[in-house]
Amino acid sequence: MTAEEEQVWVVERARLFGRGDDKAWRGIRTEGIGELLQTARRDGSFQPRAAMESDPTRKQVIPYLVLRDGERYFLMHRTRAGADRRLHDRYSIGVGGHLNPGDVDFEAGLRREWSEELAADFEPTFRLVGLLNDDDSDVGAVHLGVVYEADSAGRSVDVRETRKLDGHFASPAEVLAVHDSLETWSQLVFDFLENRPSVR
Repeated sequence: MTAEEEQVWVVERARLFGRGDDKAWRGIRTEGIGELLQTARRDGSFQPRAAMESDPTRKQVIPYLVLRDGERYFLMHRTRAGADRRLHDRYSIGVGGHLNPGDVDFEAGLRREWSEELAADFEPTFRLVGLLNDDDSDVGAVHLGVVYEADSAGRSVDVRETRKLDGHFASPAEVLAVHDSLETWSQLVFDFLENRPSVR
């Protein structure tokens, strides 16, 4: 399925934040998210992804998983083989993707992404962390993250697309060492989970 054909779940920005941008936030929000999630489920619809990528009046909802092994993070590094040059050599601690028809809810979409992106002989328990928003970039302006956390509990995990990615569990210090090369969402999530101030 091409990006032009792909249908993704989107919600009108005004439904989530009201009419003024002063009600939006940057980073992770944990308070009052029950109502926002209900709005995202009730008032969203599937729309063509290609058109939505340039429509800041709508937010594409992205289930986004941070996988841990105790204190360590599953840290992925993008190679230059990926199609999007903006992501070459960038690091990420998040696994996620768009909601497509057939995904009955956010966790169903997350479970699908888990099986598509990671090679593991188990499925972890997903714990909701909060909602992630970042309007400071063109990409972030059209996406809203539903952030989950899970623990591998010592079990083996690998990436499936080894030509485009490599991944391993890394200590917080190791993640911090590549912080400037993390994708923005990963920076915001890491800073939140490690109680670090996020810098614009």
